[in-house]
Amino acid sequence: MELTETHTLPVPQQRAWEALNDTAILKVCIPGCESIDADGENAYAVALTAAVGPVKARFKGRMQLADIDAPRSYTIQFEGQGGAAGFGKGDARVMLEPAGEDATTLSYTASAQVGGKLAQIGSRLVDGAARKIAAEFFKRFTEQLGGGAQAGGIAEPGAEAQQEPSETQAASDAEGAGGDEPQKRKRSWTAWISKS
Repeated sequence: MELTETHTLPVPQQRAWEALNDTAILKVCIPGCESIDADGENAYAVALTAAVGPVKARFKGRMQLADIDAPRSYTIQFEGQGGAAGFGKGDARVMLEPAGEDATTLSYTASAQVGGKLAQIGSRLVDGAARKIAAEFFKRFTEQLGGGAQAGGIAEPGAEAQQEPSETQAASDAEGAGGDEPQKRKRSWTAWISKS
């Protein structure tokens, strides 16, 4: 499995670097993370619960930081055991570059191998789960950095859905009474929900 992504963070490079090395922030941001504890120099013991398709398991593993070039980049080497679910191991190269005075571009390339039941699930499900976990991590990470929904051009997944009904309602109101029937039903259904 390989994953390459780029994200804009709403803070200067040094602040982004500090947050990426703050275990308290990382614990809150990593979906399913139960603990991150120092385990030697630039190494951490990690416990987390993850679901990949029908397989849900508690993984215990270790992360080691290498090739550290503060505050620009490092490589994370990781391995984890999930009991009967199988194992995962790999590495990720993380890079930070200034994107103006108060923003930073974070890019990473990760590769991983899985074994056991995880390998039997199929690469599409494993890749999909990895992308979903990464998306959730960056949503939470941006919020921790004080970005909220607007920062760095990253919108919260729920924000779009919340805006949709009011935009649809405004558009159908603009059409006047001659609008088509399904939109009228939707309007009255939305009004009924908001009253209850």
